[in-house]
Amino acid sequence: MALGMNFDTSGSGRKFLPVVKFDAKSGDMMIVNRDPQSDGTWEKTEIELKFPTHAICDFANIEIGWIGFVDNKFDYVMAKAGQKMPACPSPDHKQGIRLRMFFKEHGVREFSHTSKNVLRVIDAIHTQAENEAAANPGKVPVVLISGTETIKMQTKQGELRFKVPTMEIVKWVDVPAEMKEAASAPAAVKAAPAAKPVAELDDDF
Repeated sequence: MALGMNFDTSGSGRKFLPVVKFDAKSGDMMIVNRDPQSDGTWEKTEIELKFPTHAICDFANIEIGWIGFVDNKFDYVMAKAGQKMPACPSPDHKQGIRLRMFFKEHGVREFSHTSKNVLRVIDAIHTQAENEAAANPGKVPVVLISGTETIKMQTKQGELRFKVPTMEIVKWVDVPAEMKEAASAPAAVKAAPAAKPVAELDDDF
């Protein structure tokens, strides 16, 4: 894979931005907002992204590693692509990626996933970004997410169907100020409690 997923020890301890998620079962892509309430709880709202949509992707700083749901929260053990792959910390962790994306109407978001089919899509477009980066110094790619594609898989449960996003780089632009701010001060971003992931999001059988 162009992302260079291999094994050794390393990690990343930064906090997280608000997220955008993709459901590999339904094909829905959702903006997730969590806002603190006066009683100490968090209110979650989700906004479905309609296809086609565009996102600026920070492939230069994409992270690879392991993602698990441990002690009622997500645990990320990550390294920047091109560095040594972290060691898998537990059987509950699965190989995944974490990527910053900027949406004009929703700001900077973090996208992460462990679905092998989704990872193949990200790997392919990351390769395209690497191939085009030299001709676009100091810029970041605008990715068109035009819709979804259905993937059929034979598993122990029989034939299952999953969705993957259809993505392609359509142009390169200057880095938005919001992405520069997020990159320069990631530890200052406060994270809301994570919701428990839905099992259907992962096609790893």
